[in-house]
Amino acid sequence: MNLHLDGSRWTFTVTKAPEPKTDNEGRQKTDRRTGERLTVTQMMALNAEDGADVITVTVAGDVPKVSVGQIVTPVELEAIPWATNGRNGVAYRAKSLDTPKQGVKAA
Repeated sequence: MNLHLDGSRWTFTVTKAPEPKTDNEGRQKTDRRTGERLTVTQMMALNAEDGADVITVTVAGDVPKVSVGQIVTPVELEAIPWATNGRNGVAYRAKSLDTPKQGVKAA
């Protein structure tokens, strides 16, 4: 089950530049449906009530044109719970990363 998140109460700041999402052999992963290459961007999600968490957000397609310290808005952010080999967690995925101050998509 994928959960669409309302990020309007959160501020997202890039903490690590985008990089290819790779498999265990170092090959860049691709989207299963579209074949587009996957990129991951680490960011801090900050909310005045709950504090901050560091999350990694996956985006398919062009590498987001964002830099460390930049505030972004993940478009159509979803949380994807997973469990494999006794481990579990939550993966985050967005359609793109918008840069609100510039008003330009960094998809």
